Amino acid sequence: MVHAQKLTNLQLELVKLFSYKIAENQVLEIKQLLSNYFADKATEEMDRLWEENNWTEETMKEWSNEHLRTPYK
Repeated sequence: MVHAQKLTNLQLELVKLFSYKIAENQVLEIKQLLSNYFADKATEEMDRLWEENNWTEETMKEWSNEHLRTPYK
């Protein structure tokens, strides 16, 4: 049995926006705007976590040297 999923509020707004015929370059511009928006939000969250956890450059160096893979036998 297939269950229909409800669209999120963002998906609904995008469907409304894309119900208009626009040029391909405008579609690309909108995609870039959305990409930039979500990249900015991710950066803001990382900045918040960095501050909240008192991470430093040394923390990043330590993480880059960690080996967290599960060993296979």
